[in-house]
Amino acid sequence: MQETLKILVVRFSSIGDIVLTTPVVRMLKKQLNAQVHYLTKSSYVSLLKNNPYIDSLYQIENSISEVIADLKKEKYDYVIDLHSNLRTQILKFRLGMPAKSFNKLNMEKFMLTKFKIDNMPKIHIVDRYLETVKHLGVKNDNQGLDFFLSANDKIDISIFSKNYIIFIIGGQHATKILPNEKIISIIKKLNRPVLLVGGLEDFERGEQIIANTNNTINTCGKYSILQSASLVQQATMVITHDTGMMHIAAAFNKKIYSVWGNTVPEFGMYPYLESEQSKRIEVNGLNCRPCSKIGYDKCPKGHFRCMQEIDENFFLSE
Repeated sequence: MQETLKILVVRFSSIGDIVLTTPVVRMLKKQLNAQVHYLTKSSYVSLLKNNPYIDSLYQIENSISEVIADLKKEKYDYVIDLHSNLRTQILKFRLGMPAKSFNKLNMEKFMLTKFKIDNMPKIHIVDRYLETVKHLGVKNDNQGLDFFLSANDKIDISIFSKNYIIFIIGGQHATKILPNEKIISIIKKLNRPVLLVGGLEDFERGEQIIANTNNTINTCGKYSILQSASLVQQATMVITHDTGMMHIAAAFNKKIYSVWGNTVPEFGMYPYLESEQSKRIEVNGLNCRPCSKIGYDKCPKGHFRCMQEIDENFFLSE
């Protein structure tokens, strides 16, 4: 009788990147019946705590030294490194177990941002993650991303207007975010009930938006990430920047209008297996784009054309 494989999956951050690893976890469990453990940062544990395909969840605050002794005791058959940085290199060295690492393609991203030379593979990052488990016989089940909510996470939406649209107004960097006046103009054109979703840092921007629009509710900073995910799950449509919540919306197979500023879908992190109704909205033909694989506090060129010139009519067609 074949022994059950014990596998450690590693991804420390952040929201979207962790959600994008969920197909790997599911397929390891369902196709190999492996015992799947996951190591991440404590601030992201909530994203994985309800996942039925994870048998054990390890977390760190600052250093792998916090868990290395416990991980050594587990005697893993394989480590699947989906973060691939100095910290994971040290982790794999100290564990001394067979490991497969994800190639971040940093040189290809550098060539695309610096010289606009596109050598990126024409596949999604999820499929690149899956390359790390191919040697184990894992095959893509094409079931998309996973995101699991508990009963306590679910928000009663009867307090909101029916058939609402979610507008995720936040983003990790300013150059990934539509200017507020642009968001206000889009919402006015939509003429539909809109729930604004974001973190506490987005609350003041949300207040400005609701002061200048009708039938708009600001939920920014009022709900946890899982509660906000519940709002997304129950929405008729999601408008979002290139953010972690975009990938949560994809896990729920929502109709997604994703808006791209300084980053581009060619990085391979667009909504995975997005629905046929979904759209990627961007300004093509700008020779300054993409200017970064992450983002900036303000447009390096000063004109911010990648967001200012977004065609608002793209949001109106069904």
